[in-house]
Amino acid sequence: MRCVVFGATGYLGGRLVPELLRAGHSVRVLARTPGKLADTPWCEQVEIMRGDVTVERDVRAALADQQVLYYLVHSLTRSDFDEVDRRAATLVAREAESAGVERIVYLGGIAPAGQELSRHLSSRAEVGRILLDGAVPALVFQAAVVIGSGSASFEMLRYLTERLPAMVTPRWVRSRIQPIAVRDVLYYLARAAELPAAVTGAFDIGGPDVITYEQMMREYAEVAGLPRRIIVPVPVLTPWLSAQWVNLVTPVPRAIAVPLMESLVNDVVCAEHEIADHIPDPDPGLIGYRRAVELALTRIRDLDVPTRWSDADPVGAEPSQPLPTDPEWSGGSLYQDLRERPTSADQADLWAVIEAIGGEHGWYSFPLAWSLRGWLDRLAGGVGLRRGRRDPQRLREGDALDWWRVERIERPTLLRLRAEMRLPGRAWLELCVGTGEHGAVYRQRAVFEPHGLAGHLYWKAIVPFHAVIFGGMTRNITGAAESATGRGAERSVRARVGRLLGRRRK
Repeated sequence: MRCVVFGATGYLGGRLVPELLRAGHSVRVLARTPGKLADTPWCEQVEIMRGDVTVERDVRAALADQQVLYYLVHSLTRSDFDEVDRRAATLVAREAESAGVERIVYLGGIAPAGQELSRHLSSRAEVGRILLDGAVPALVFQAAVVIGSGSASFEMLRYLTERLPAMVTPRWVRSRIQPIAVRDVLYYLARAAELPAAVTGAFDIGGPDVITYEQMMREYAEVAGLPRRIIVPVPVLTPWLSAQWVNLVTPVPRAIAVPLMESLVNDVVCAEHEIADHIPDPDPGLIGYRRAVELALTRIRDLDVPTRWSDADPVGAEPSQPLPTDPEWSGGSLYQDLRERPTSADQADLWAVIEAIGGEHGWYSFPLAWSLRGWLDRLAGGVGLRRGRRDPQRLREGDALDWWRVERIERPTLLRLRAEMRLPGRAWLELCVGTGEHGAVYRQRAVFEPHGLAGHLYWKAIVPFHAVIFGGMTRNITGAAESATGRGAERSVRARVGRLLGRRRK
């Protein structure tokens, strides 16, 4: 099938494209900013068109010669999102008919009967009705919270649970919800392309669990290995006030947090499962909430997202993981200290210094601080600095190196170390050799993934010392490499002079 995806830079659109490619469909995408797709592993396998869903000529051009339209657009970041979405959906439905599109597939939200809907849910429901009322056969999926790294609702839950060991919440934390794993959402979306035109209408989709937001946060904490969260619901907090609090505690933008929080007052549970009459449940079944969280917490963004995404699969990887198109605040907190320093040193000399780090050679900055941290780690039951290293010059993957473990080595360009000291989180230190105009370039990256509130406080506490410790490492490692290069050049000159004098004596 020839499929066009509107919203490919969004959370679900970017994950749907590789699913469609795997199924053998040809894919065209429409994006206002095509540059956002440059880092996706599938960008060269699709046709990318620049355009806006509210501009008639852009929509018409994107729909030309296409059979299936995936409409995954939502203007939540705008204050007038409902009006923009209404206008865009009306335009798209009309142009899809003119272009001869055979099917429209849309994902909206569950609209519980008999409840006053939030502005956000009302808008999603309205877009679904507009598409269903059009001449083109439409299939509207309706889902509650989608569980996966990058989903705005899931990210709010993640940050609140990780950063707040105790919280006072509105009564909506006891609203009932039927979450669904992003993998299952994509399963339904991808298979919708092959359904006969007679299959139309709105269908609820959800996972096997019906739970409350309070239970979601508690189970998230269990899966993440956090202490039990204290959650105290009170009647005085309105959704609007809650959204301001979310905006303060989490990096999720206020424009997104407010309409999402206002929707939490509604029970969002599937009223039917009639989609199973047309698309059977995935084998071995729909993913439960706990397993969906486990998948979302198995991070790919730890260190080198682009490499690991492209290595994993030519058209993508696990959809529950972060994507290059996701906003910076998705995927959880990951603190970094990045430093780069050009040097006149030879690349081989710079690598030799890097590979010999630790043990008797030390860590090239503030030895007293390293020793003190090592003693503190030993007092806490950690490994400290006592392990040293196996070989004074050469390292292998898996080697112990003081309180680090060699996680990856790509000689002569990359050394990645994983911390094994006692920490409220996970830490890595990455040392790299690059090429510059006048010699080598030294790149250094310290990465910390906090574990709960203690992890965030730990990172903030040590930030003032980074200039001394990490800055000192950058200067001293490059300085040691430059000295080695200088000594090598001096020895080379002496050797040449010696050979010349020897020939003259003869």
